[in-house]
Amino acid sequence: MSTQPAPNPVKSAMRTLDVIEYVVAHRQGAVAQEIAGALAIPVSSLSYLLATLTERGYLTREGRRYLPGPGLQRLRAPETALTLEDRVAPLVRALRSELNETSSFMVRRGWEVEALVTEASDQALRYAVDPGTRRPLHALAAGKIMAAWLPPAEMERYFAETERAKLTPRTRTSEAELRADFAQIMASGFSLAKEEATAGICGMAVPVWIDEQLAGAFSVAVPAVRFDDQLAERVRQLLVRSAGAVG
Repeated sequence: MSTQPAPNPVKSAMRTLDVIEYVVAHRQGAVAQEIAGALAIPVSSLSYLLATLTERGYLTREGRRYLPGPGLQRLRAPETALTLEDRVAPLVRALRSELNETSSFMVRRGWEVEALVTEASDQALRYAVDPGTRRPLHALAAGKIMAAWLPPAEMERYFAETERAKLTPRTRTSEAELRADFAQIMASGFSLAKEEATAGICGMAVPVWIDEQLAGAFSVAVPAVRFDDQLAERVRQLLVRSAGAVG
C-alpha cells in the first residue's frame, strides 16, 4: 500500500512566506488563482495556506481578493503595544497542539475567572469553553490560582462576599478547605481541581507573572477518564514552560 510522503516543513514555510510577500506587494489584493499561478503552488495546497493565514489575521479577504491583514502589523509592533491576549494566544495554541486537550488562558474578573483565550481539543470526548466564559474562582484550577495570591485584606473580602456554590459533589466550598488548597497551590506553584467545576473533568493551572504581578493562569482541562499521573505530570511541565515563555 503506497502512502503519500509527509509535507516538507521547509517547503511549507517557504510557501507561506511567499504568499505573504506576494500579497503585501500587491496592495490592491490578489485572488487565489493569481497567487497560485504566480507562485506555482497547487490550488489545493494554497487554499489551506490562505485559510490559515486569514484565520490568524495575517491576511484579510474582501470578496475573492486577499489583502494584508492586521496580524502583520503585530509583528512590527513593540512589545508594549501587544495586548495580553496577543502574548498568550500562541502559547495556548501550542499547549493544545502538544496535548490535544482543551487549553486556555484565564484572567480574574472580580470573584470569577474568565477565559481570555481558549483552544478546544478535537477529541470526541472533550471539555469545551468559549472565550469570555466566566466561572467562580473556588471551583476551577485557574480560579484557585487567582484566589491563592489575593492580598490578605482582599482574601477576607472574598470569603465574606461569596457564597461558593457546590457545583459538583467534589466542589470544595468551605473557607477551611479552600485556605488549605490555596496554601498548597502557593507551595507547589500549580493548581489541580478534579471534577470540582464540572463532573468528569479535571483541570490543572499555573500562574503567569508579568512585572511581578499575577496576570492570569494557563490551564488545561482533561476528561477524567484520560487523566492519570503520567498525563498530569506532562501537563504540569508544559504549563510551567508556557508560563515561563510569557515574559
